[in-house]
Parts: sequence; C-alpha cells; structure tokens
Amino acid sequence: MRIGIDLGGTKTEILCLSPSGQELLRKRIPTKQGNYQDTIQSIRDLVWCAEQEIGQTGSVGVGIPGSISKKTGLVKNANSVWLIGQPFQKDLSDALDRDVRMSNDANCFALSEAVDGAGKDAQTVFGVILGTGAGGGLVIDKQVVAGVNGVAGEWGHNPMPWARGDEQPGPLCYCGLRGCIETFLCGPALAQMFETATRAQMSAKEIAGLPPDITDPFFTVYEDRLARALASVINIFDPDVIVLGGGLSNMDRWYQTVPELWSKWVFGNECDTELRKAVHGDSSGVRGAAWLWPSI
Repeated sequence: MRIGIDLGGTKTEILCLSPSGQELLRKRIPTKQGNYQDTIQSIRDLVWCAEQEIGQTGSVGVGIPGSISKKTGLVKNANSVWLIGQPFQKDLSDALDRDVRMSNDANCFALSEAVDGAGKDAQTVFGVILGTGAGGGLVIDKQVVAGVNGVAGEWGHNPMPWARGDEQPGPLCYCGLRGCIETFLCGPALAQMFETATRAQMSAKEIAGLPPDITDPFFTVYEDRLARALASVINIFDPDVIVLGGGLSNMDRWYQTVPELWSKWVFGNECDTELRKAVHGDSSGVRGAAWLWPSI
C-alpha cells in the first residue's frame, strides 16, 4: 500500500492507494498551523489511524509547500513558515519509524498527472499550478526531477519573459524580487488587474463566472502572459505535455488560445507540446505524494 500526505497551509490530506492505484481511503483534517511538533504528531496519527482502519502498513510520501535542502536536510522556501529550517523529513521518518519520501507539492502534482493522469502517455511532463501562486514541477520517465538545489520547475520565480513596457519592473514578489511570473499569473494577480480596471473587488473564481463581454479584455492579457511564460519553459525543457492545475486551470479557453499564442515565442516558431487540464484536479497533490514510492 502507498500512503500519500498533502500538507497544505490550511488542510492536511491523507490518501491510501493499492499497488494498482485504487483509492482505499481518504481523509482531511485542519493543518496544525504554526506548531512544528503538532504538525509531526498530526501526520503520525493520521498514518497510524489509516493503517489501523485498512489493516496494513504502507510506504509514506509527503508533499510540502517548500523543498528539502540537499546540503542541510532542512526545509526551505516554505509558505508554511513554521517548517522552515526544520529537519522535517528526518523527524517525520523517526516518528513513523520508517523512511519517508518528501517533495514539493507542485512536484507531487506533476508526478500524479504523469503516472496516471493527463500526461500518462508522455515521457516528459511539466506540471503547472495556477492558484494562490504559480508553482511548477518537472517529471521525466515518471520520476520527479528535483534538481541539485531542489528548485527544478520553479518557473514562477523567473521574470516574465518578453516583458511589455507596463510590466516593468513588475510587482514585488514575496521572494523579494520584482516581476516574477507568479506576480502576473496567480489568482490574486488576476483579481488585482480586474479591480484596478473596474474598482470591483472579486476573486479570480468570481471573475471567471462573469459574462465573456466583461472578462475578455482581462483574459486576453492573462493568456498572452501565460503563453509567454510557458514558451520560456518549452525553450528550456521542451516537454511533451504541460498539465495545468489549480483554480485558474478550469478556464477552458486557455487550452485553445495559449497553444495558438506560444508559438510566437518558442524557438523555431513551431511547437508540438500539448497543453492539457489535470485529470485528478485538486487530488493530484496527495496522489503524487503516494507515487513518490514507485514500487512497494
């Protein structure tokens, strides 16, 4: 049995999969925010209870909103700031009395879609999460490519390519730099663009539900930026498939308009990379965490 844990800022989810990938159990609990030891204990209890309910033990993979430094073994770049600087993988392995595999939540999303989702027929898959941020993960031959620094796929913290005049120097990003792709393509960025033009405060999800005659001007700008940003990914990784997840991935128009646009910026002016919507939706993160163990 494979056990996946998706540790989010507000919720922690557990999923148990059979060797064939069949879902055996799924539960969600509120994340123990701000307390490192409580986080470890809550995950340990989740795993223990799940194994008791099913009657078997399993491998454990965990998706986290950050990465593990290969040099120090400590968590870095985490939105859940109470994890930063902690030996989370070691401590959780000790608590569960077994090896635990751990990866960035965007990597887990990409892995899930590469194993049995939208990219299951592809050798190279780049997974993109468009939500409160703009995360990314790279999977080759159904194996996560984390990189020597643990930041492979972090496309959201590169500058917006081929920036227009009004995009420079760009908004300030939480990473401390300006003009990062994330500051243009995350959900709050779309909401801010809409509010600046209309003075109406609405979430990205609410904006998506408005009539096309209202949203077209904003979506035209957004999809142009998305096409440029993904073209830069194609120029570096040249993936077979790019899979979109997160709340903004539910806009069906992206899957037609963005591939039509990105050829302008892809080197050679032709592109066979396919843009696909995630099959498993918001379940992909926890599924990918389980698939961090490719075999039992």
